[in-house]
Amino acid sequence: MQAYTHEPFTNFADEKNIKAFEEALAYVQSQLGTHYPVVIGGEKITTEEKIVSINPANKEEVIGSVSMADQELAEKAMTAALTAFETWKTWKPEHRANILFRAAAIMRRRKHEFSSYLVKEAGKPWKEADADTAEAIDFIEYYGRQMLKIKEGVPVQSRAGEYNQFSYIPLGVGIIISPFNFPLAIMAGTTVAAIVSGNTVLLKPANSTPIVAAKFVELMHEAGLPSGVLNFVPGSGAKIGDYLVDHPKTRFVSFTGSREVGCRIYERAAKVNPGQIWLKRVIAEMGGKDTVVVDNDADLDLAAASIVYSAFGFSGQKCSAGSRAVVHQDVYDEVLEKAVALTKQLKLGNPESLETYMGPVIDEKSFKKIMNYIEIGKEEGRLMTGGEGDDSTGYYIQPTIFADLDENARLMQEEIFGPVVTFCKARDFDHMMQVANNTDYGLTGALISNNREHIERARAEFHVGNLYFNRTCTGAIVGYQPFGGFNMSGTDSKAGGPDYLLLHMQAKTTSEML
Repeated sequence: MQAYTHEPFTNFADEKNIKAFEEALAYVQSQLGTHYPVVIGGEKITTEEKIVSINPANKEEVIGSVSMADQELAEKAMTAALTAFETWKTWKPEHRANILFRAAAIMRRRKHEFSSYLVKEAGKPWKEADADTAEAIDFIEYYGRQMLKIKEGVPVQSRAGEYNQFSYIPLGVGIIISPFNFPLAIMAGTTVAAIVSGNTVLLKPANSTPIVAAKFVELMHEAGLPSGVLNFVPGSGAKIGDYLVDHPKTRFVSFTGSREVGCRIYERAAKVNPGQIWLKRVIAEMGGKDTVVVDNDADLDLAAASIVYSAFGFSGQKCSAGSRAVVHQDVYDEVLEKAVALTKQLKLGNPESLETYMGPVIDEKSFKKIMNYIEIGKEEGRLMTGGEGDDSTGYYIQPTIFADLDENARLMQEEIFGPVVTFCKARDFDHMMQVANNTDYGLTGALISNNREHIERARAEFHVGNLYFNRTCTGAIVGYQPFGGFNMSGTDSKAGGPDYLLLHMQAKTTSEML
């Protein structure tokens, strides 16, 4: 196969692309209110209990609804997945990969439609939605190609008179628990990585973005995925999440979400339940408290832009978002002033408009949590811009900057997951590195500097899974910047990287005497 470069982002300066996206939005508008069933072993099941998906930019608008699985249906899905695993694991890896390549091609053709669902259901502005869909295509394509690379295993030595082989086999049934913030890219990536590796899965999407997941499940079956390989079980974490994590037949759990839930899953998965004959594997991508560090010889315009776009892309609802700026005292005031000026130019509004830079936050619970942090920020620091929220029509919060925070302040330590960035003054480079590493997390970070010695020191000392120099700390590209973090940011599973599929497989050595 030819080399793959990542799916390009749509150029919305081109009138043709604007028109195509507007048509896709109109099409998705015509599909609103559709109900999507639970899907188990190819069977579509409608239940009494439903999750109703609401547009966070317009609380009056219902995107659609999905049926909810209870424990009985979760058990049925587990049985279907176990049955399907017996045949799916015997499929040739290249035949499994071919389904992914077809799925990527279908999604590429329907790119704007999927992006429009992201605009409507997740409140993503056009560019953020387009990037999410492009990343989903990348994941599907990349993991298919990775499977072709590892399907023969890895060469090992053989002595005279023996033949040794080292190969990878699938694990079994996995539970995929996906987040609201990349409801297509992360949901699709975690699902297809497990599937192409030969496993069967139960997919439990985030309750605020289940329609995007339902559309993806339809697409995977259209691409030729056999029944029972991907089972769609939306539901409550308390009712079916715990039940499936605890299940003795669950072989692995792939989770993306909050630190609190991730730690709970990790703890529950460690317990061996009656009838369980393995140690469950957990792949967890949790939170971040990410820092953009600005040196005293940095390009200050680049520094301000890096801080602002790292903080406010998708309303700061990214585990990679730069929610802390640690700036050298010599340039602190100037960088702060530039960042405030840039932030004031950002357009907050309905994500259906191309002009909108920042849409709403995802729901009422998030809105209240972020507004609460803003109140804490007013006590801990100096409010420079923003600080106000309006949930009358949708969940809108202004992009907010606080200055002069102590490095141990709550807003410098706790993950807010909203459009809030805090500025902290640093004395020198030692102090910068100390503050950069002073949280429980270790996901992403950025250093804006022209000092080669400092760049090399940061490379060694700045303890994060994804470190960027002279750019934003968000926007990892599949296959280019494998993504995952240290400490309380999770298991550093490096999604979109060369060893990600191996987390869904186990290695087998065979040795034959000749």
